[in-house]
Amino acid sequence: MSDQLEKALEAAFEEATKRYQANGFQRRVGFGKKPALISVDLANAWTRPGNPFTCEHVDDQIIPSMQALLKAFRKYNLPVVHVTTCYQITDRNNPHTDMGLWHDKIPVDVVAQSNPELWAIDSRIAPIEGEQLLIKKRASAFHGTYLAGFLRAAGVDTILVTGVTASACVRETICDGLADGFRTIAVKEAIGDRVPGAVLWNLFDIDAKFGDVETTETCLKYLDKVGAEAAAAKAA
Repeated sequence: MSDQLEKALEAAFEEATKRYQANGFQRRVGFGKKPALISVDLANAWTRPGNPFTCEHVDDQIIPSMQALLKAFRKYNLPVVHVTTCYQITDRNNPHTDMGLWHDKIPVDVVAQSNPELWAIDSRIAPIEGEQLLIKKRASAFHGTYLAGFLRAAGVDTILVTGVTASACVRETICDGLADGFRTIAVKEAIGDRVPGAVLWNLFDIDAKFGDVETTETCLKYLDKVGAEAAAAKAA
């Protein structure tokens, strides 16, 4: 993204922040007692070059942030859900396709279930034993999936959401997460998109309306606090 575009967005956000805060927006939902990490579409079709869904800043920002978060979640034995997207029937002329109508807008037909290399989670942040791999069919990780029930059964009240894209699947997951009663945290450095400015705009708007945008560093400190509290309770 050009410096000129970034400065223009920052100026717009500064003015919008004044309006929002004057009307009671940008309140804090805050961190809860037990978090889960929801990683949205950080699969090869989105993280590796040469695909229609390939996003920017994967190697230099998103993957390092995800690796740090995964290390902490695994250290404290907290739930991790890796979310990806694929389809059994990618024939656009088949009225019974599991793509629904989404293929009329974007090329989801390229992510065929028969080609697991595309929808497999990036090997640099691949799931380990005990972590969930959830396949979704729509933008939100909650829509038509078992995610909400799994989180509630695990006693989760807070979701740290990462992945791509800020303007679609990440945003929809955060909106639905809040609607389903979870404290929603968007991890700033671990969220990406394909379009310049899309991340900045969507994170600004999410922070105003649907969740708290927090840095990776802040989230790691929170996870250390949760881990320490769990250890103290176990020792008591």
